[in-house]
Amino acid sequence: MADGSQTVVSNLVQTKANTSSVSTNSQPQTSQPTTSNTSTTTTPATPQVDTKVRNAGASLAEFLTQLDDYTPTIPDAVTAFYLNRSGFDSTDPRVVRMISLAAQKFVSDIANDALQHCKMRGSGQSSRKSGKDKRYTLTMEDLTPALSEYGVTVRKPPYFI
Repeated sequence: MADGSQTVVSNLVQTKANTSSVSTNSQPQTSQPTTSNTSTTTTPATPQVDTKVRNAGASLAEFLTQLDDYTPTIPDAVTAFYLNRSGFDSTDPRVVRMISLAAQKFVSDIANDALQHCKMRGSGQSSRKSGKDKRYTLTMEDLTPALSEYGVTVRKPPYFI
């Protein structure tokens, strides 16, 4: 599944780079005719760009068919509930599943960053256990800086201070 999404992204990036390199005129485009002594010829878009766009479309279609078979960690019903609560209504279950997948990635990235904070904080302390036996606990002390990297501010209520 990840291979399909990476292929889509890389094909889209390559297509964007190829379309931007088609125009070789460095002057800004104006609607006024310009006079120059050199003749400019415009080359039509190369068939290579057209082929890459078709390949990107085929990869996207493949990704959507893979999305039908994939069950995200966050259930579709939960995602649909919160989408409806925020005012978004979709009849296509693939859209809901794609948003579930994006939310799963967001939560996974935050948890991974919190784990890295925990490891860095614990690296200064001497440990009795070996590397494989060591267990980590997700604490607010690790979660707060990880969330702040994504723009989420977490504060304890005043009665816990």
